[in-house]
Amino acid sequence: MKLKLARTTLKSKPKMVDLKKIEEELANKSIFYFDKDNSHKELKELIEYFEEKGFSVYMREVKYGMDENEYIYEVHIIA
Repeated sequence: MKLKLARTTLKSKPKMVDLKKIEEELANKSIFYFDKDNSHKELKELIEYFEEKGFSVYMREVKYGMDENEYIYEVHIIA
């Protein structure tokens, strides 16, 4: 499964990442930011994938502007 990482600027396109790449990066960091274009179903699958591997996962929406559509998803994956 591929997910879209949060954009670094408002006009840029989100970069794609797969679950294996996220799992490899867990050695260096535990917080990941995903774009609002990811479906809720995809993010639930991400959570279930890591919970089945014994991780604790916490997800929330982070608003960065006044508009309802200005948000990203913040996901904490903790061993």
